[in-house]
Amino acid sequence: MSTLRFRWLALVGLVAGFAGWLVNWLATRNGFGTPTLPLTSLVTTALIIAITLVFGRRVLRWRNGDHDRPLDPILATRTLVLAQACAYAGALSLGWHAGILVDQVALLSVRSATGPLWGSAALMAGGIIMIMVGLVVEDFCRIPPDDDGSGAAGSSEGEYA
Repeated sequence: MSTLRFRWLALVGLVAGFAGWLVNWLATRNGFGTPTLPLTSLVTTALIIAITLVFGRRVLRWRNGDHDRPLDPILATRTLVLAQACAYAGALSLGWHAGILVDQVALLSVRSATGPLWGSAALMAGGIIMIMVGLVVEDFCRIPPDDDGSGAAGSSEGEYA
């Protein structure tokens, strides 16, 4: 399985940012509300981050020598996929809400409502944290080069657990 590439994360963020800006521009100019996630979605974000860290910690403990029981290769693979999905979802959320924030800042001279600004900023912070957790947990799944990779099925040349 290949590692996360910063270029792809940046591309996802940029495309989502442009789409968020365009959709917000169209919505606000036609009398619709701002297309942001509600702040309660930060609870879901926190839950996803916590689950990713819990599974990543299990793989990290095994990688660091806690071999009292064998590591389930399916668990390790799912943890890696979850970490990468978390990073991509964070890039998507960060980009979307950054695009909305840019358009909302331009509207400050017209209206005084700053609710969408703070909401977008909070959701952008959640996206940044999701990206960081995804990158960290992906690193947890990496087998050190001096390890032979025993017990980890499907690891090519000792790259991932």
